[in-house]
Amino acid sequence: MNTKPAAAKNALPLYVWILAALIAVLAGYYVLGKSAATGANVTKPSLPPADVAGQAPGFTLTDVQGRAVSLADFRGKVVVLDFWATWCPPCRREIPDFITLQSEFGSKGVQFVGIALDEPGNVKAFAQQNGMNYPVLLGDDDVAKSYGGISGIPTTFIIDRGGKIVNRFVGFRPREAFEKEIRKSL
Repeated sequence: MNTKPAAAKNALPLYVWILAALIAVLAGYYVLGKSAATGANVTKPSLPPADVAGQAPGFTLTDVQGRAVSLADFRGKVVVLDFWATWCPPCRREIPDFITLQSEFGSKGVQFVGIALDEPGNVKAFAQQNGMNYPVLLGDDDVAKSYGGISGIPTTFIIDRGGKIVNRFVGFRPREAFEKEIRKSL
């Protein structure tokens, strides 16, 4: 006579399904993360949408120290304007490259600017912990809308010395993609 409750008889298949789902999720994360790191899924840079092509919309936002910073403060420089968040893994993966590129090209007239779409406390702590060597601003919906609406992060704009948007990247890109765009704009 079988004295096990009916639920216990069915528990094993449930664990098997949960384990299989977990393995599938981890495998997908590994494959997608691996291909992004090697640049295997990198497509050609996407041009800015028609509604944001041309002059970059001006803005004034507060940085993590509470100072007002405007796009106009960087007039005459190539600006790499990155919309990001601390909770976004691809954003976090790009930031070390941005720090390196800012160090390498800053003296040549390049300025990285991060616009965080996140909680101010999280942004300030993250910027300090990661040694971000470029302005980190606290974004808002108005600025995101002025850049055509930010449908996904990271979204990064390349703005030439004349203030014109020359390219836009949606999603993770390896360092080489940004370095190439910077060199073209210098």
